[in-house]
Amino acid sequence: MGEVDGVNAKIAVLITRLVGSMWCAYVFGIIALIGLRPALKPGGEGLIAWIAQTFLQLVLLSVIMVGQAVQSAASDARSEQTYEDTVKIIDALNVHTDGGIKDLRDELLAAIAKIQSP
Repeated sequence: MGEVDGVNAKIAVLITRLVGSMWCAYVFGIIALIGLRPALKPGGEGLIAWIAQTFLQLVLLSVIMVGQAVQSAASDARSEQTYEDTVKIIDALNVHTDGGIKDLRDELLAAIAKIQSP
């Protein structure tokens, strides 16, 4: 919560983290199952409506949020690795850095100097 400013933003982050957890999905699943019996009674909403309106909306909300958090973390890790790889490649191509292309440049310059000197 330290990465956001303001009371409203902190409350939003807290609620998002709570709802976006598997524990919340389990609690929502239990709540949904408690509502199954009344839905199946005559005059109730029925099984299909209960699944669509209660179970899917309650349980999948949290599960989808957890999945998005996992995918986001994996994407962040891939981005960090790509950045580190890019820095290594650029460093190897830098003519002022020891190793990589600098060594090849120095060898070529030495060979050209030998060819040009009588």
